[in-house]
This record gives sequence, C-alpha cells and structure tokens, in this order.
Amino acid sequence: MKKFNFRKVLDGLTAASPVGSSGGGSGSGAGGSVHPGGTAGAAGTPREEIQETLTSDYFQICKTVRHGFPYLPTALAFDPVQKILAIGTRTGAIRILGRPGVDCYCQHESGAAVLQLQFLINEGALVSACADDALHLWNLRQKRPAILHSLKFNRERITYCHLPFQSKWLYVGTERGNTHIVNIESFILSGYVIMWNKAIELSTKTHPGPVVHLSDSPRDEGKLLIGYENGTIVFWDLRSKRADLRAYYDEAIHSVAWHHEGKQFMCSHSDGSLTLWNLKNPNRPFQTTIPHGKVQRDGKKPESCKPILKVEYKTCKNSEPFVVFSGGLSYDKPCRRPSLTIMHGKAITVLEMDHPIVDFLTLCETPYPNEFQEPYAVVVLLEKDLIVVDLTQTNFPIFENPYPIDIHESPVTCTEYFADCPPDLIPVLYSVGAKHKKQGYSNKEWPISGGAWNLGAQTYPEIIITGHADGSVKFWDASAITLQMLYKLKTSKVFEKQKVGEGKATAEIVEEDPFAVQMMYWCPESRIFCVAGVSAYVIVYRFSKHEVNTEIASLEVRLQCEVEDIITPEPETNPPFPDASSQLPSLKSLSGSTNTVACEGTMKDSIPCLSVKARPVRMPPGYQADLVIQLVWVDGEPPQQITSLAVNSAYGLVAFGNCNGLAVVDFMQKTVLLSMGTLDLYGSSDPYQRQPRSPRKNRQFAAGLTELSDSPVSLELERCKSPTSDHVNGHCTSPTSQSCSSGKRLSSADVSRANRRGPGRPPFRKAQSAACMEISLPVTTEENRENSFSRSRSSSVSSIDRDSKEAITALFFMESFARKNDSAVSSCLWVGTGLGMVIILSLNLPASDDLRQSEPVMVSPSGTVLTLKGAVLTFACLDCMGTLTHQPYEVWRDPHSADDGDKARKRKLVMHSPSSSQDMGDHQFAVICSEKQAKVFSLPSQTCLYVHNITETSFLLRADVVTLCNSVCLACFCANGHIMTLSLPSLRPLLDMNYLPVTDMRIARTFCFTNEGQALYLSSPTEIQRLTYSQEMCDNLQDMLGDLFTPVETPEAQNRGFLKGLFGGSGQAFDREELFGEATAGKASRSLAQHIPGSGGIEGVRGAAGGVIGDLTRARIALDERGQKLGELDERTASMMASAEAFSKHAHEVMLKYKDKKWYQF
Repeated sequence: MKKFNFRKVLDGLTAASPVGSSGGGSGSGAGGSVHPGGTAGAAGTPREEIQETLTSDYFQICKTVRHGFPYLPTALAFDPVQKILAIGTRTGAIRILGRPGVDCYCQHESGAAVLQLQFLINEGALVSACADDALHLWNLRQKRPAILHSLKFNRERITYCHLPFQSKWLYVGTERGNTHIVNIESFILSGYVIMWNKAIELSTKTHPGPVVHLSDSPRDEGKLLIGYENGTIVFWDLRSKRADLRAYYDEAIHSVAWHHEGKQFMCSHSDGSLTLWNLKNPNRPFQTTIPHGKVQRDGKKPESCKPILKVEYKTCKNSEPFVVFSGGLSYDKPCRRPSLTIMHGKAITVLEMDHPIVDFLTLCETPYPNEFQEPYAVVVLLEKDLIVVDLTQTNFPIFENPYPIDIHESPVTCTEYFADCPPDLIPVLYSVGAKHKKQGYSNKEWPISGGAWNLGAQTYPEIIITGHADGSVKFWDASAITLQMLYKLKTSKVFEKQKVGEGKATAEIVEEDPFAVQMMYWCPESRIFCVAGVSAYVIVYRFSKHEVNTEIASLEVRLQCEVEDIITPEPETNPPFPDASSQLPSLKSLSGSTNTVACEGTMKDSIPCLSVKARPVRMPPGYQADLVIQLVWVDGEPPQQITSLAVNSAYGLVAFGNCNGLAVVDFMQKTVLLSMGTLDLYGSSDPYQRQPRSPRKNRQFAAGLTELSDSPVSLELERCKSPTSDHVNGHCTSPTSQSCSSGKRLSSADVSRANRRGPGRPPFRKAQSAACMEISLPVTTEENRENSFSRSRSSSVSSIDRDSKEAITALFFMESFARKNDSAVSSCLWVGTGLGMVIILSLNLPASDDLRQSEPVMVSPSGTVLTLKGAVLTFACLDCMGTLTHQPYEVWRDPHSADDGDKARKRKLVMHSPSSSQDMGDHQFAVICSEKQAKVFSLPSQTCLYVHNITETSFLLRADVVTLCNSVCLACFCANGHIMTLSLPSLRPLLDMNYLPVTDMRIARTFCFTNEGQALYLSSPTEIQRLTYSQEMCDNLQDMLGDLFTPVETPEAQNRGFLKGLFGGSGQAFDREELFGEATAGKASRSLAQHIPGSGGIEGVRGAAGGVIGDLTRARIALDERGQKLGELDERTASMMASAEAFSKHAHEVMLKYKDKKWYQF
C-alpha cells in the first residue's frame, strides 16, 4: 500500500479550497492534489528549507494601457485648446490621444458603435453619441475617464449632434428629422423641439429625411442651420421659433460648412458637387462646382462624380480660403485610391490614401467660429491609419506620427514580451533602427500635443517583439507603459523572391504569406535571435554593429516519421482504442484528406519550400542572418510546421521540433547533430510498447486511471475523451493551417474544394495571422458545439495517428542532472511532447572552448522520461534555494568587430546565474507545466515533490515562470479565461481570476507573461493590450498614466470693432438658458428619452479600491458631490429669495396704488 504524506495532503486541500470556489472549472477543487506515487514522504523537507515570500496579497489584475491603431474607427473629434484627439470605433471604444505618452482607452459598456464625438472645448469633457441612440458625457479630468451622465433616446434614432463653443446646450438631430436640445450639465432634455413639419414648408408633400447637419450661425448664435438628407436646408430662428429661410437642392446633402463671417455656407452633395449659398439669396446657390468632374464640350453640366462625404471651408486672413473635402472622384477611374482634396485658391491638390477615409478634421488656430480660422493642419482618420497633413507648406507634407499605430502594418502573427532586460539593448537597437527612418516629413512639431505625462516610478527597460505575416519582426521599446518602435527586421530578405506564375512548380506549402513568422526565440544577454517561419524554416540571427557583405549559410533537414514502422498491431489482437474515432466526431469532420501531396509528374523529395539566396548579400548593422535551416519534402509529403523552438548561445545549439520529431543543429559548426522521430527519442523507455487489453475494460476504467496514474496509457485515454492540442504556445493551428496530419489538414468545408484543387496544388491558402485567426465551429452535433473550442485546436487525425505523430511542444536547454545517479550537473536539452512526455537529452560538448569549432557535439537520449497530463508547455529550473536558474549564455561580442585579436575571439560564457556551480548544491528543482497540470521534480532523484492539477475541464494556452518582487512564480492563462499564478516550488495557488474570455484565437495565440507582473495580448487585429497581475503596479498605475486635461487659458476672442458689433448680428445678446430652460420651454416628454446617471469619478478609483488611496478618493468625490448639491441648494435658495423679494415689491406697489382710494373708486 502506498503511503501518503498526510500533512501535505491537508496543505494541498486548504490551498485548493479558494480556487475551487472561483468557478469556471479552472481549479474545480483539484488544485494542489498530490501525486500518490514515488517517495512522497520526502516532500515535506523542501517546504521547510525554502521560505516562499509571495502571497496572494502580491497579486491583482488590471489593464494598464492599450497600444496601436483603434480597430474599426468611426468618429473623430479634436479639442483645439487642450490639443487632444478622440477616436471612436465600431466596437464602442474611445481612444484619446495627446502628446506621446498620453494615450487613454475607454469603452462603452453597451459595445454600440460610436457615431459622433464632441469635445466640450477646454472643459475636460467629451460627449459621445452611439448607435444604440444613447448620449454619454465623459469626464476627462481624471486619468481613467468615466461616464458622468447618459441619455437614452427611446423613440428616435440619433443621426447628428452639434455643441456650439462655450455653450451648455447640445443640439441633437434624429432620423425622423426632428431636432432636440440637451442640457450638458444636467443631461436632461429641454422641452424646446424643432419638429420637421414645422421646419419645412407646409406645401411640401415629402419627408425631408434624417437630419445630416446642425450648426449655429457664426454671425448670430440665435440662428440654427439644419441640413436634411434630401437636399433641404432650413435656417431656423430659435427665438421666434420659425424658419428664416429655406433652400432646396435636387441632390442629397452630406455635409455643410460655414464661412466665418456667417453670410454664406457650402454644401457637399451625393453627385460630387459643392454648392455655395448666400443667405441673401437662398433660392439657388450662387456657385456650383464639381471639382473632379469632366467639363462637357457642349457646355452642359459636368458629369456626376462619387459623393463628397464631407467638406470643410476655412478662411485665412492673408490668403485664399481652404476648401478640404473627401471623396468626389470621377466614376471612370474605379481603381483610384481614396483621396483627400485640398483646394486653395485655384490650386487643387489630391492626396491619395492607402485606406478608405473614415473622417477628417481641419485644425485651426482659433476655437471661435466667427474669426478667421487660419487652418494649419488636417487630421485624416483612415480605416487603418491616422495621418496629419501640414497645410502651412505648399507641398502639403505629412507629420511624422509619434504613436505606435503601425503595429498592424502587416498582420501580427506572434508576440514576445521581455521586462527587466539588459539596459544597453534599447539604445543599441534604436541606433541601428534610426538609420532606416523615412525622409520627407514636415519639420513642424506634432500638433496633437495636449495632456501631461511623466516617467513615473517604473524605470526598468521593457521590450516587446512582434512577428508579422510578411516575415518582418519589430522590436518595440515598451518601458514605462509607452511604446516606440526601435528596430525592424525583414526575415524574408534571406530568400529569393517568388516569381509570379511559378506557384504551381515550386514546393511551397502556403500560397500567401510564405514568410509569416510563426515563433520567435530571443536571448537578450547574447543577442541571439531565432525565427521559425510558416514554411518550415528556422533562421538564426546574430547582432552586429557593422555592415557586412557575405553569403548566407543554409542547411536542409529531413524530419519525417514512418507511421507504418510504428503502429503494427498483431492480426489476432484488438487495436488498443477501437472506438477512438467514434469518440471524436469533430476531429473526423475536420480531418479531410490525409493523402500525400504529390506534384504532377514527379514526386517531391528532399527539396525545401523556399530558396535561400546563393549570392553574397549586403547586411546592414543590426540582426544579420547567420544560418538558415529548412525542413524538406520527404517522399511527396510536405514538411510539417514547426511547433517548438529553443536556442542556446553558450552551447551554440538550436533545437526545433514539429509533429514528426526533433532536430538539433550546431549553428557554430553549421552541422545537423540530430534529426529524429519523436518515438526514437525514447530509446528503451518507449511508452508505446503496450500490452493488448480489452477495449471495454480500458474504457470502463479510463477515468480512474487518469486520476490515479500519469502513465502513457491513461494519458492517451484521457486525450481520446477530451482532445486537446498537438500545437500549443501560439502556433498556427487554425483549420486552414498545417497540422500534424500526414500531408495536409482541411476543414470540413474545404474538403470538396481540395478535391477540385487537384493533386499538385498546395494544400493551404494562407498563413493565418494571429489577428485574423478565428475559432472553427463545427456544428454537426450538440457535443461539437459545446466543445468546439478545444476540438478546433486538435490534430486532424485519428487518435492512433496522433499517438504515432507525437508533436514536440516545448524545448529547454539547461545545466541539469540528466539521470538519477548523476552527481553533477551537465548540459541537457529537455524535450516536452504533445502527450505530456518529458524526455531529457544529454549534450556532450567539447571540454575547452578552443575545441568547440572543431570537435563534434554529441546528443544522446539519457533514458529519463517524466510524465504529465496534457501537452507540455514550459520548463524552468530552480536551484536548491528556490532561486530561478538562468540558462547558460555567451556574453555578446560583435562577430564582425574590427579587432580580430585573440581577446575578441575568446568566448565569454556565463554557465550558472546567479549562483556558481559550487553553490548550486547537490540538487535542484525542475518545474514543468503542461496544459492540464504543473509538477515540480527534485533532481537528480527525479522525485515528484509537488503536483497541481490546474484544470480538468479546460486547458492552458500559455504558462511562463516569471520573477516578481525578487521571487519566482508560475503564471498561467487558461482557455476558459482564467489567469492564475502558483507559488514555486510548492505550487500553492496565489491568484485565480476569471478575467479574459477567449473570444477568438487571436488572444490565445498572442498572450504572453513576463517578469515584474506584466502580460500582453492582441486585443484586436490592430491593438496590443497590456495588463498587470501585480498588486504593486495596480497601486502605482495612477501615477504612471498621463493626464488628459491640463489647465489652459481659453484664448480671448478678437475685438470685433464697433461697426461689426453694431451691424454684425445679435449673437452676443442670445440667452440660450432663457430660451431652452424649463421655465420657458417646459419639460420634455419622459417617454422620449431616459436619463441614466453615470458612475462618474468612481471608475477612476477602482485601481486603488482596496487601499487608503481609494477611501480618500471616494471621500473626496463624495465631498465634491455634496458640495455640488449644496451649491445647487444655495442657488435654489437665492432664486426663491429673489422671487420672494419681487413678490413683496409688487405687493407693496399695489398697496400704494390703492391706498388712498375709496371703495366706490375701484
């Protein structure tokens, strides 16, 4: 009978109790369960030796900052005094941008698209109108903006809003053609309404359509210009509540713009025309132009063009006015790109854009609409870019954009995050990247310069690396929650360009994006960088500050396992898992054809997918290709995509694996050391030598075996029940990508297409980017719908093939004890597989550095095999004191340094950090995490000291061993949205929060943890979301964020002069409060709109909710609210006193009037 350590069991249960209650099946009460086998009695001793300092108080999750271009933008606004920009999106998000470092993201809870944004200029507030017909008032005077008020329209749809400068009354136009007025301070609807049937002439028989424009006259604030979609324009007198004039045009209106004097205005129309109207003669426009229309020879009207969606009419004191508009191009040029046209006098400039124009704004020197506008720039919001055009220079150059909005220049396919990396890396990368800067930008400063930002307390350097679909890799400086591009590497430059028309004849396995980056591995200390591409290649890069002209070394590797040699069941015996295919209906539907891909005529064999450049190549300073390793076709089968990658600079080795096996390459000697199928790695410890047994018995005890044992058989049975991935850790596993099947993988929808494609066509349409990968949802049965996420990750072959095609999912080089009886550490390669097996390979390196270039390196299986549930995700090593042991590395030296002396050539190796080999003690801890559980082994005894079943009903997508507060922990991200941390080495649960629902595969493929409690993922195809799981950083976040609002004096209005003041209208005497207030206009219908009070400033407190800061902030907000209410009470009291005085005065006058009169005189 096996012995249990009772104390340990109790500890495990107590540690598990809060986890199980967190829901979501992430813990399911199984956390901290103890492996019953082995010498569990020794488990108590390391717990007593190692004092773990991390507790649950150190952990708290919150989002920090979002980088990149707002996804699917819809609206744009600018505060000309504060100089901040707001962008609204289709997903209900708002991004507010100021000077570099001032970048704020906020989200409407409804998720409704943002239709329009309006700043309360220099007030620190913003109004948003959304597609669900709600208006929201945002408070920008706090670092995390929050909604103060909301107003939800019930019966009418909002189409346009206008807020005059320094007014507290917002005009709201609706789809029915009515115009409502909202008080910005109270967010209550006024009783004053401009009904469409009152605005148009009574004789008009048709509805004018929705309101498409609202603006008050620059000359007289008491006059409102209303533009209706059908071409009707109404100039409404707000005081007399009637239309002063009406104008009609037979083309639909898209936008209207005033001349600053208020005597004329310009309209843009659906036929590509611009009309200029004078208020004195509204019968017809006094000028009509079609800027891009062809002039007809016979003097007829120019031909119609595409609609001009928006026009702005801006005047200058010392030059002709600017007319800026989008659209309006002629129909006869269908291939022309979207354009912005700038008309200045007689000069017409057309600026072609790379993406469709969403909106644009002309930035002017003054916020006052009745002054010369003096435009100096145009902000153009495109579907996938933001550009600012300089209007002060005749060639209209664009400003250099300081924001990291080009993350998605090519779709992001993978990410890596490094916090607290060597401090010299950022300036070095910037120095080599700065040489590639583009020229021709405006020499003026970036005009969106509002807000304030300081460095904050967080000073350690951080670097984010993004891999892209076009083969490019970008290094970003992510220090102090900012993002700035340092350096861009184009990995496709090592290959020959594919000539058009050669697709059928080549050996490509992807037709589009053949250079897409699939995995990256970076050693910051040695500056070795390694990339795995979707076309089954690995490139090793070294960093050099010197330009070099050299040939690129390349190797070819055959890596194919023979299925027939492995699975050969006896004819009399039953196969081990006869019903496996029936248990996996969705796998069967996804499998498609598994025939080999043979090219027409001859079978492809020993040829790589891409061609490496054979001629000498000029390599600029930065990362230079040292070696290209390509997997080749074998007997007509394409090479399978790489699923794991590791490199070690001290050993000079790179290892990579796929579903066929493992390859180890010496990149110093440029030789292949090992190319072996996964099953051959086991040697005599082959777990597949099974005894035949009854399938019914296997199925009957499957659950019990899984609970009690980690043997290979139970693992395979468990996988048959709930299949999970052979590809993990962010690799390409969508149904259109290459899987572990023998040849190709197709979704069920693609099977018929594949049959039509023919035998010689490449089986994969496109290397899916992380930004566009979606979960496949086969819906043949109810079970498929429930488990669609996990099944979509699965291999597309039956369970027997999956056993034979055991993918390599994790690799780790370290100094470790390879065997049980080892007395000293040696160089090892730890190999993790998709079936939860861990194989240790011994590396026999030359004794001295002098022999490293000449003596061969020996790689051999050690015979040690460890087991876990689920595919192995990550490894780490702790010394006997529980300190994280870093992998050995070579200190960076420039490979092309001018100094060729012996000192420069001598390699400086750091084998054990921070401890030396003598101080490591006689044992160490190996931390291994799979997609189901984590284990800590004591080496060299290989005793499983601790085991934690992380999840039973889901699986991990990412796991990393990270440092936090001078300690170490295991951070995990689960497919059910839970983020968890476990202590090391005891695997106590410290944090478990259901935080991030995995809505699509993009999050799963790009999520990564790093040191100091930080993590990131791609929240949309264009944006990176950073978050922290550190309580300390959550507490300090307010200090690190930028201020959106800074106190700025509103510029004074220009002196209008005596005559202008006398004859220029009565705008100054217009009292909106008197006209729209409840006393005059009455109350609006309650059923028309519903007022919803917002959370106000409380949102900004949540980051500090648990501490004294939160209490103080809440108290301050409560005081502010109380003070506001007292102020309102004071105003009401003063109003009542004034009313009482007036009544008393009036009564006294009546008394005096009738005091001396007799009764008969009344």
